[in-house]
Amino acid sequence: MESGQSNDCKDCGGKYILIKDEEDPRLAMFNKPLPCCGCGIGWCSLLLGFVCPLIWYYAAILYLCSYYHKDPRERSGLAANAIAALVCTVVTLITVAAIYL
Repeated sequence: MESGQSNDCKDCGGKYILIKDEEDPRLAMFNKPLPCCGCGIGWCSLLLGFVCPLIWYYAAILYLCSYYHKDPRERSGLAANAIAALVCTVVTLITVAAIYL
């Protein structure tokens, strides 16, 4: 098979290939859009975390519990939340130490 060309599709002139495999429907598992307006749970949690930082910790727990094995596209957003939760914790500890010490 040449790059991006298939002879199976007669209507399209051989320029396109099929996305899912009829024999194995698991291969089309990631053709569905991500939840939360197509951004995914991780990236929506990152944005909402600026309003309520506890959401970052919830998403970081999802990341540490390997929630992204259900959909690998969620991994980057959940990792960003884990980093945001770490930065938030460090900033909070430095602020509390500066106030009380």
